[in-house]
Amino acid sequence: MFLPENAVLLIIDVQGKLARLMHKKDELIQHIAGLIRVAYFLNIPIIITEQAPDKIGKTIPEITELLNGQKPVTKNSFSCCGQEQFVRDLKALDREQVIITGIEAHVCVYQTVRDLMDSQYEVQIVGDAISSRTEANKDFALERIRALGGDVTSTEMIVCELLRSSEHEKFREVINLIK
Repeated sequence: MFLPENAVLLIIDVQGKLARLMHKKDELIQHIAGLIRVAYFLNIPIIITEQAPDKIGKTIPEITELLNGQKPVTKNSFSCCGQEQFVRDLKALDREQVIITGIEAHVCVYQTVRDLMDSQYEVQIVGDAISSRTEANKDFALERIRALGGDVTSTEMIVCELLRSSEHEKFREVINLIK
């Protein structure tokens, strides 16, 4: 089970025009935004990345406006783990669980999941908070992630897992952040 004090929220490459081409983009953005709000509320650190922002563009405003000026880690490798700054930032947090969101599922998300699992991190991929330009590519990514032993969850599932109980002191407030 994921715990707020051991988890990190990772937002991978939700950038520029590419983000607007994602399958079910409005739902994707809504779920990522909800998870950002929950992360702040439960004191879960956030790492955000941008893939070649000079070519793809910056993180979309709907996401950056929620991040309190946090700067993204710029990367050129598809896997976040291929960027030294990301690896340093993640290790510095001293947490073992990574909640994964972002795009594109079949490239950067998949490769990051594979590398994090190889590095012994526990990962949960938030299935309704990742996407690709086509539904088929997202499905292929989830199939490969599951074959690796990765866990796929939903926004509401991971939030309830973090809270553990409807008796949690912040349950009502947190649930309202994702609805």
